[in-house]
Amino acid sequence: MVPLDKLNEITRRFEFIEAQMAEGGGDIAQLGREYAELRPVVEEIRAYTQSLDNLEAAEAMLNDPEMRELAEDETAEIKARLPQMEASLQLALLPKDEADGRPAILEIRPGTGGDEAALFAGDLLRMYQRYAETHGWRFEIIEENATELGGIKEVVAAIKGEGVFARMKFESGVHRVQRVPETESGGRIHTSAATVAVLPEAEDVDIQIDASDLRIDTMRASGAGGQHVNTTDSAVRITHIPTGLVVTSSEKSQHRNREIAMQVLKSRLYDLERQRAHDERSETRAAQVGSGDRSERIRTYNFPQGRMTDHRIGLTLYKLDAIVGGDLDEVIEALIADAQATLLAEMNG
Repeated sequence: MVPLDKLNEITRRFEFIEAQMAEGGGDIAQLGREYAELRPVVEEIRAYTQSLDNLEAAEAMLNDPEMRELAEDETAEIKARLPQMEASLQLALLPKDEADGRPAILEIRPGTGGDEAALFAGDLLRMYQRYAETHGWRFEIIEENATELGGIKEVVAAIKGEGVFARMKFESGVHRVQRVPETESGGRIHTSAATVAVLPEAEDVDIQIDASDLRIDTMRASGAGGQHVNTTDSAVRITHIPTGLVVTSSEKSQHRNREIAMQVLKSRLYDLERQRAHDERSETRAAQVGSGDRSERIRTYNFPQGRMTDHRIGLTLYKLDAIVGGDLDEVIEALIADAQATLLAEMNG
């Protein structure tokens, strides 16, 4: 268990922040974020330390014949409750990903499989739209390039709401589908894939971009089935010269396109920096569950058997229609629990 002096140190920090905010001193926004992060932890600490104090008081009464029976009952009750309180406290003390509370940028692209892969990418897009809807998140498509058959060549979306990245980050990677394509006359099962990338939305303070590092081109939106074909000359393409990253946006307002493209570019650069820092900290690839390794095959959707398998944690569920319909919570909760278990093992190791 975490030493009491460590718990007291966290509580003192929280009380200091509380006092600073009451006085209006310091960086209020930064203090507010730290306060919000520490508050649930301190509530767990206070409940736990109060139980320890109650246990000590109850044990002291065991020597009093008149109070002995009552003290024995109270002691047994507190001791039975403490293990669960310790477990909850350990979870609260796990290191937090600073990006967990942020909105997210979602990018989906078809992989191997031609037209069927593009159709599958469209299915993934609708799955995430429905999932966002169930959580009350706002889902805004930034850039969409569709195929003539109704599939997706590429889509970029912004998802805004409470704790979006904390849940969506586990979706990054290669998603594989096994089914009979609508375009297949022989009834044969095909395997196709699509790549999903989920990036935490960058804030202005995260990434500073030198204007000389950018090349900005204005062009006409084009491409078969594109969302804004022949409707605008204002599409914007921004190239970040040092990294070679290219971002496009094809809304009708050129000013809005620059704004959107810059936001996506900052998020991609912020994600690159997070990946670099994570790789430096990680000694093994196994520690990267949920880190956004996009080359990893993470999940298979098998339509003939109605089965979804998440390969990272060996989870198989026979409720594929519900999952593709946006019911992802059971999968994501299992991934969160697995990531927490890994962190707990590291913390207690």
